[in-house]
Amino acid sequence: MPSRSPWTCVLWDVDGTIVDASEGILRRLTIALDHFGKRPPTRAELVHWIGPPMYESFQVNVGMTPEQASEAVAFYRGLNKIDGYSTGAKLFPGMGELITDLASAGIPQATASSKPEVQVVALMDHFDLSTSLTAIVGATQDEKTLSAKSDIVAEALRRLAAAGVDTSRPVLVGDRHHDVDGGAAQGVPVIFVRWGFSWPHEAEGAQAVVDDVDQLRRLLLFGEPAASSADGAHETPRAESAERDGRTAAADEPVGVADA
Repeated sequence: MPSRSPWTCVLWDVDGTIVDASEGILRRLTIALDHFGKRPPTRAELVHWIGPPMYESFQVNVGMTPEQASEAVAFYRGLNKIDGYSTGAKLFPGMGELITDLASAGIPQATASSKPEVQVVALMDHFDLSTSLTAIVGATQDEKTLSAKSDIVAEALRRLAAAGVDTSRPVLVGDRHHDVDGGAAQGVPVIFVRWGFSWPHEAEGAQAVVDDVDQLRRLLLFGEPAASSADGAHETPRAESAERDGRTAAADEPVGVADA
């Protein structure tokens, strides 16, 4: 069946949306925070760490100064490099197939991740998804020069446009309020996935909320309504409502917290 997608391109958050890297993140955070004399997070507290740039999280979550946070990020990234960027990471079920199918349907895609771009490239290569993506976009290595979600979304759109992609009706798929806010800043509607690492209120402002990959598939490929087990059916975003005019429709009910 041919695609009837209302979107001309799809942008992807990575952590918590495509990839579950929580195992490695928790282990490296434990080592890094022990090194700096800070209490490491529990698995339940990973919601505070997965999504925002680490440079920001070290300051907000454990009270580091910007200078200390820079040192902590360098230490943490050193652990990551030793580990290998894909160690312990796994795809959320069905996500690899969905990205491949979107590419086969002729829908251009790009990542728009707050992870350093070198890590995003390594992950997409590891999971054989790079060939399905027109652009792989992430943060700069220092997580300061390019790190804000809105700037990363803008960069992803810029690279897609440079590749000849129609970016008039983009959509961003993500699992945190940073995705919703970053998309809104660029006039890009957001589909919020419930399987990531989020608090209940974070879906507020999203165009739609999905519980599973099957719902996301129907919404991205065919524009079918995304039904939620918690709050009934969400309205399908029509192509004309997805135009980049800064408008977003609030979801009927915010998402629940995923098991971290």
